[in-house]
Amino acid sequence: VFLVVSCPCALVISVPLSFFGGIGGASKKGILIKGSTYLEALSKADTFVFDKTGTLTKGSFRVVDVHPEEISEEELLGYAAAAESFSGHPIAASILKANSRRIDPDRFGEVAELPGRGMKAVYDGKTVCVGNCALMDDIGADWHDCELTGTIVHVSVNCKYMGHIIISDEPKPDSAATVAGLQRAGVARVVMLTGDKKAVGEAVAKELGVPEVFAELLPADKVAKVEALLAEKPEGTTLAFVGDGVNDAPVLTRADVGVAMGALGSDAAIEAADVVLMDDKPSKLVTALAISRKTMRIVRENIVFALAVKAVILALGALGIATMWLAVFGDVGVLILAVLNAMRTLNVKEFGAE
Repeated sequence: VFLVVSCPCALVISVPLSFFGGIGGASKKGILIKGSTYLEALSKADTFVFDKTGTLTKGSFRVVDVHPEEISEEELLGYAAAAESFSGHPIAASILKANSRRIDPDRFGEVAELPGRGMKAVYDGKTVCVGNCALMDDIGADWHDCELTGTIVHVSVNCKYMGHIIISDEPKPDSAATVAGLQRAGVARVVMLTGDKKAVGEAVAKELGVPEVFAELLPADKVAKVEALLAEKPEGTTLAFVGDGVNDAPVLTRADVGVAMGALGSDAAIEAADVVLMDDKPSKLVTALAISRKTMRIVRENIVFALAVKAVILALGALGIATMWLAVFGDVGVLILAVLNAMRTLNVKEFGAE
């Protein structure tokens, strides 16, 4: 009786099966979780940090205004498009779309992408720099700010300031619901990080209901900020970072749980992430959190149930009360019940579904 009851089948089979069920249930909803370790870590997430562009916003930028200094709007867009033609960033795509001039690849010299700053290219023998104010400061261009709200792309030719382009992005339809859903789920802290100007970041954060926002961050600054947030999080909880760009890869790796957008996200971000949202809907994050928490709850239920039943039957066996039939139930019967309980991980309602 003791030998049969003490068989660990119920634990050995039902616990991994619960994790497999959770991972499988998540994949059915377009959420790829790369292992049970990350599923468990996600269930403990109490701090969620979001990148802005392409994560909470669509990343489909459009040029809304052009402010040239000494050249025409068409020329300013032409210079900007020439340099940005070597970039895969959504901002570059919007500038190329607005440009009406043909870009001749034979007219290019050296081209360099400056992470967190912009692009630098030699075009027609002229050094064209396109990017943020930090890049203008680096090259000594006498730039000026703009009162309009949006992402401002500055342009210089041979270190002389030529003007700027205002680009706007719009939030994804479910971003505000995602933030509200996380807060209803008991997440203590929701933070947004962006390389955009403070005014732009705060405007988006206010629209989406994000309580904390840190703007004008370079990729290295994002890592430092996540390091600080990791130090501040309560003991026993984890921090999840959600991003999509190649610049987010270091932060995704550093966070306890890295979540990447799978449809439009860069290969580097997807490779570095622990969880991938295949359709780029941030609301899937709330579903992933619910699946992870339910899975861990079922795992604990199976462990407690199996050990409790076996302990009772072992005690009855020591007193000579338990029969072999009861011992078989304590082994095979508990195993079947634990497996049936583990199958509940496959049934989790998707966030926002009717």
